[in-house]
Amino acid sequence: MSTSPVKFATEPLALRVRTDEFNLIVDLSDGRVISVPLVWFPRLYNASAEERADYELLGRGIGIHWSRIDEDLSVAGLLLGTH
Repeated sequence: MSTSPVKFATEPLALRVRTDEFNLIVDLSDGRVISVPLVWFPRLYNASAEERADYELLGRGIGIHWSRIDEDLSVAGLLLGTH
């Protein structure tokens, strides 16, 4: 018996976004959880916990927007590690 990788018709979408002291953590629609250092994003790093928690998902989750700190990130960029 062999297993084949699961293929998704669309790119994974962000479902939930949170931060801890050092990381941006994003739950994705395909079951993955990705974590990237907040220092990659100075506006997020320097924002208060309240400002970081005030985000909206763009395009059903293809991106994340923080209006209070004028920051926008794409899920594709986070997955590629581009910052």
